[in-house]
Amino acid sequence: MSTALLVLVAALWGAVAGALLPRAAYRFSAPEDEEWRERCPGGHPIGGWIGRARCGQCGTGTPYGPGAPMLATVTALVCAALAAATDTRPELVVWLLLAPVGVLLTVVDFRVRRLPNPLTLPLAGAALALLGLVALVPEHAGDWPTALWAALALGAGYYVLYLVNPGGMGFGDVKLALGAGAALGWYGWSTVMLGTFAGFLSGALYGWALVILRRAGRKSAIPFGPFLIGGAFVGLLIGAYAA
Repeated sequence: MSTALLVLVAALWGAVAGALLPRAAYRFSAPEDEEWRERCPGGHPIGGWIGRARCGQCGTGTPYGPGAPMLATVTALVCAALAAATDTRPELVVWLLLAPVGVLLTVVDFRVRRLPNPLTLPLAGAALALLGLVALVPEHAGDWPTALWAALALGAGYYVLYLVNPGGMGFGDVKLALGAGAALGWYGWSTVMLGTFAGFLSGALYGWALVILRRAGRKSAIPFGPFLIGGAFVGLLIGAYAA
C-alpha cells in the first residue's frame, strides 16, 4: 500500500471513530461527585456510549455535547499524521486504535478538568498489551521492554510531581502518564524525553497565554492531560519518522 493511500485510510478511520465520540465525551464530562452522566440535560436517560450527543426525547433534539464534525476532523487529522510518520510498520495499528481515546480524554479534561479512570488505566494496559503483540510481528521498529520501563518511569515521575504539588498535578495525570510512557518508550528513551518536554512546554505556554490574556492568574490550575497527550503525540510523530 502506498503512503498516500495509507494516510487516506487512516484519515477515514479517524473521521468515523471521531464522529462516534460525542456521546462518550458528554457522559464522561460529569461533575466530580459522579463517575459519568446518566441523563441528558433534559433529564432523560442516556443509552449507550457511542454516537451523537443528541436526545430523541427532548423536543428540540439539540445536541448537548461536543459536535461530531469537530471531533471527526480532529481525530482524522491525528490519525493521518500518525500514518504519514509511521508508514506501513505494524505499530501503526496500535496508534490508530489509541488515537480516538486520546482525543476523547483531551476533550473531557478540557471540559471538566477530569481524566476518567475507565479510560486512563485501560489505555495504559491496552498500549502495553497491543505493543507486546506487535513486538512479535516482523518489521516493527520499536522495543517492548523499553515501552514497559518507560511507562513505569513516566508514571513514577508524575507521581512524584503529584506528591510535591497535588494542586497543580492531578492523580489522573499520573495514570495517564503510564499510557503515554508506554507509547513513547516504544521508540526509545530519547522519544520519551522529547514527548515529555513537549508536554510540559506546551502546558507552560498555554498557562502563560491565559495569564497574559487575563483569563487566569499565575497560580490558577489548568487541565494538564491535553498537553500530556499532545506532547506524546509530538514525540510519537518524531520517533516514528526517525525510526
